[in-house]
Amino acid sequence: MEEKKQVTSLDAEALSLRPMNLWQLAWRRLFRRRSALAGLAILGVLVFIAMTADWLAPYDPNLSMLDVENYPHEYAKRRVPPCIHLFGCPREQPQHLAGLDGNIRDEFSRLLFGARLSLIIGFSTVTFAIVIGTILGAVSGYFGGWIDNIIMRIMDVLLSFPSLLLAIAIVTVLGPGLINALLAIGIVSIPAYARVMRASVLSVREMDFITATRAIGGSDALILFSRILPNAFTPLIVQGTLGIASAILDAAALSFLGLGAQPPTPEWGSMLGAERNQVFTAPHLVFLPGLAIMLTVLSFNLLGDGLRDALDPRLAHEH
Repeated sequence: MEEKKQVTSLDAEALSLRPMNLWQLAWRRLFRRRSALAGLAILGVLVFIAMTADWLAPYDPNLSMLDVENYPHEYAKRRVPPCIHLFGCPREQPQHLAGLDGNIRDEFSRLLFGARLSLIIGFSTVTFAIVIGTILGAVSGYFGGWIDNIIMRIMDVLLSFPSLLLAIAIVTVLGPGLINALLAIGIVSIPAYARVMRASVLSVREMDFITATRAIGGSDALILFSRILPNAFTPLIVQGTLGIASAILDAAALSFLGLGAQPPTPEWGSMLGAERNQVFTAPHLVFLPGLAIMLTVLSFNLLGDGLRDALDPRLAHEH
């Protein structure tokens, strides 16, 4: 009797469990991966810094200390090392957590505002590339034939060039500047998303529910945008998360070369490029922007790897 009651209680508990959809299962598996949680934590800190930079930054990131009211000008010198009162820096000296740069601006304030700009760069370029790539890949995979050949051959031509070199060529033609750099990075990222979407569409369009929708007279637009795309979009989420890291790196590289964000915009790549010759005399001005870029890229890579594992249907049986 006791065994029967135990089995009955287990059956009742199993019946009471509500089935979870794909996204609920994905989130559940994601939060079981420590690497993904570490990436999510770093990204959360970066987003918080980007949103509160106006309040966290002690100085205007573009303002020289010579132009700050009531600032003791005897301490306004180029490339002053970090001064932290808690670690023994004289109280009469103004506190600068990351020192001053070559233009006598507060490096810590510029690092904080750089987080905002880097996240904007990453999300905006990837959003642009995903929208264009999704449309091209979906049309190519669904209709096939000569449309598929034309679109994919153009994508192959773009993929035949190293992405950074192609971005440099585009910015050189358009002219240096942050907007042109974003456009160039977005253009060179389109082929990757177009190919991923095409592969997903090719696998989804042969499923039974697509055949049924077509049999009852569903139009191509209805089938493509209401049936196929929602079921083919999952791989793009992983690709987009990893693509944000690449976009931030490419933007930093363009700014380092003087083709991206222009002075005095606080961008990590341009900050690193401006002080690259001071690696031995003022290493903090090179190390800190480089560390910020590394942590940002690492957070998106860890999160992207976690999402890839969480959204993989082959892992569903493990949890």
